[in-house]
Order: sequence, then C-alpha cells, then structure tokens
Amino acid sequence: MGEQIAIVGAGISGLIACKYCLSKGFKPLVFESQSCIGGAWTKTFETTKLQTPKSLYQFSDFPWPSSLTEEFPDQHHVLDYVQSYAHHFDLVKHIKFDSKVVSIEFEGSSDDEMQSWSLWNGNGLPFSPQGKWKVMVEDLQNNSTEAGLPSGLCDSVCGEIQWCSKHPGISSKQGSRSISWQVIHSMDYAAMDYESAAKFVKGKRVTVVGFQKSALDIAMECSAANGVKIPCTILYKTEHWNLPDHLPWGLPMAFLYLNRFSELLLHKPGEGILLSLLATLLSPLRWGISKFVETYIKKKHPLAKYGMIPKHSFLQDISSCLVSTVPEKFYEKVEKGSVILKKVQSFSFCEEGILINGETAPQKTDLVILATGFRGDEKLKDIFVSQTFQDCIGGSPDGTLPLYREIIHPQIPQLAVIGFSEGLSNLYTFVNEMPWSSRASRWNIQTTCNKRYGKGYGKMGRIHEKILRPVLQEIMHSYYSHLVQ
Repeated sequence: MGEQIAIVGAGISGLIACKYCLSKGFKPLVFESQSCIGGAWTKTFETTKLQTPKSLYQFSDFPWPSSLTEEFPDQHHVLDYVQSYAHHFDLVKHIKFDSKVVSIEFEGSSDDEMQSWSLWNGNGLPFSPQGKWKVMVEDLQNNSTEAGLPSGLCDSVCGEIQWCSKHPGISSKQGSRSISWQVIHSMDYAAMDYESAAKFVKGKRVTVVGFQKSALDIAMECSAANGVKIPCTILYKTEHWNLPDHLPWGLPMAFLYLNRFSELLLHKPGEGILLSLLATLLSPLRWGISKFVETYIKKKHPLAKYGMIPKHSFLQDISSCLVSTVPEKFYEKVEKGSVILKKVQSFSFCEEGILINGETAPQKTDLVILATGFRGDEKLKDIFVSQTFQDCIGGSPDGTLPLYREIIHPQIPQLAVIGFSEGLSNLYTFVNEMPWSSRASRWNIQTTCNKRYGKGYGKMGRIHEKILRPVLQEIMHSYYSHLVQ
C-alpha cells in the first residue's frame, strides 16, 4: 500500500474520495482551484436550498448537527456541514488550494500498446509499476504551472467532475453586428455575491431560458428585484413534474421510489426472465404510483391553467433525474404577473432581443440568462493530454460516457471518475462510488476491458457481487436508520 493518489477537486465527492483513500492506506493529495472547500456549494444563488430532505443528503458517518431543525437547509448550512466534515476527519491538510489541474498524462505505455490491452491496465490490476500519471497543476496565486506532486508522478487519479456551462444551439439574425444586451450562463450569475447579483438584474428586462431548479430560482430573484413593473420571462421547451414538496398526499417520496421494492417495478438491462416477468406483472402498480404523485402535483400547482401539464409521466421525469422542487410562492408570482411563462420550440438572437420561432415581433430584453445545464463530459475530456484518451472518454456524441458503474473506463488505466453520475441524492451516490473504487483497488480484482466491453461485463458483474452489493447494503442500512429516526 501507500500508493500516491491525485484527487481533482475538493467538493463533496473529492472530500469523500480523500477520506476513503486515507482509510485504505493510500496517500491522497487533493487539488482545489478555489481557496476553500465545498465545490458547487461555494457559488450558489441567494435562495438556494437543498431539494431533498437533509436526511437524504447526509454523510453516512457524519450526521447533521442536532441543532439544525430545518428540513431543507440553505446554502450556508450545507457549506458549514461540508466544511465540518472535512475538519472532523482532518482532510484539509491533504488539500492544495488555489491549484488548478490543467492536464493529466499517462506515462509508461504508448497509445498503441494500451489499445492492444485485453485487461484493464494491461494486467487487470488497479495499479501497475510500469505506468503512472503526470499531473500538471497551475498555481493560481503565482501564475505558474508545474507537476503537482513532489515526485512528479502519481499511481492513480481520482477525478471529481467540475461542470462547465452548456449553451443551446442558438442562431443569430444579426450576423457580426453587435447587440446592446447581454447573454450569460447561470454559472456566471451564481458566481456573483448576493448583493452584486441583485444589483445586476435590477431594472432589467430579464429572460431566463430553462425550466429546472436554477431557472426557477433565478426567476424568483429577478421577480423580487423588479416586481410586476418589469416581469421576468421564462422560456421553456418541455414541461416537467416539478414537486411542491416531498410528501405527496402526506406520504414520503422515499417510500414510493427510494426503496428496494420500487426497484422491482422497473425493467433493467440484462435482467433475467423472473425479474422481467415480475416488472411486467407489477406495471399497473408502477403506473398507479406515478399517477398518485401526478394528481398531488396538479392539486398543488395550477398546471392546467397555464398549459403546464407534461405529456409524459412522473416516472419518466424521476427516472431521468429531471425532478426539482418549485420555489415557495412561485406560481403566486406567475399569477401576479412578475414571472411570465412562455413555451417555445426554438428562438434566435436579434438586435432588439429574442426572436421566437412563429412570432413576428421580437421579445425585447436587456439580459438573457441561460439555465440550460452543464457539460461535465467536455471538462473531463479536455483534461487528458492523450488524444486517444480524449476520444475514448468522450464516447459517441449522442450517448453517455462509457464508464462502468459511471466510475472507471476500461481503456484508461488507474483512473476513477467520482461525481459524474446523477441521482435523487447525489451525496449518497458519491458515498456509494468511492467505497466501490477503494475496495476494487484494495482487493486487486482483475477486470477485463476490451473495446466493446464484451466479456468484461462477466467479470465486472462478479465485482458487483463481491464489492458493490455489500457497499450498497451498508449505505441503505445507514439511510433507513436515519429515515426511521
């Protein structure tokens, strides 16, 4: 043991990775581009709160303080909780702040040699004496770039996804002519302090593109700043079953979708005949649970009045992690006219503002905020020096990243990606991923990794039985213990 592990990012998943690496005898070093820990929680909107109850967003070995009675803590409480976790387990001394990882390069094997491997890392083991990673780090205080480790090389890299903005394909009707209004991403807005953000939108005709949590929060803040006199317009393409709370008809959402029985309701890739038959027989119950939640949402929110009833089921939204919590009194703002909802299929930019497809007159605007999501795959792809690694980590343009368990790529040795996967409670997902990675490393389980995965899934499946299942049982036990309390 004692292998050097480089961890990119000191957000929640990076801290979890650091703690588990220490517990398994590795030597982690965390590179954080900011001067503090907390990741995305260091840059949020003033109104940001947890979307899930705090019992579902909790470290398994570090509970929330008993003095905190709020079920949905705000950004300040969450950041304090994350920082307390880091100090409690003495993780801060393993973090290099103001250190931005600009590239990683695998040294020891040529691209052609790695392409010919039939086993992960060439030998099927998580570490190899023949290859190490070179991590280049930019010191943001001294504006210098150098190898981030004393020896220059590390045995493995554990990457925490740091999101970059995702811009929709929007055309311009003005060619090269300049426009007098601004276009920013929600990340840019979140990077402002609360006072600066309020001043930034004050007195401006703001158009927000998107209909997930960030878009709704920004619209609420713009409404608070400008009122009915200068309403904020939300442009959206698809309606979603956004929740008023997590207690549909008084029943906790966890008892409907976050339990083992609910997993039996869904068809899964590679399932056997018995599980497939069971999911088919239970399909009426699956439909009924989805309708049960939908009726509650329609009761609480005036969706029919504003033509906002989705054409798809709640099950589809929650399975895609596209469910968010509507800010309190959001539809009251819509009723009063300080927030305007407008469904569009496409639009373009023009000198006066936004030209919506099907409308002749442009919508005049002073500021467009794109709350259109993030592209973590681009950030992950660009960090590699090797073009071969860039190509294989990117996968197909229309597909997901080819990561087994959304953690490891079979053709990229000694590297784990933590925090890329999405879930109803991301913290529990991260807590799940790191034990799986550390146990795989500690037990030296051989894994197959041909280009099409092929037989690799056979051995990977045995890893699931030996490593992931015990970890899941441990996490679910912790989760239900907190739920009962």
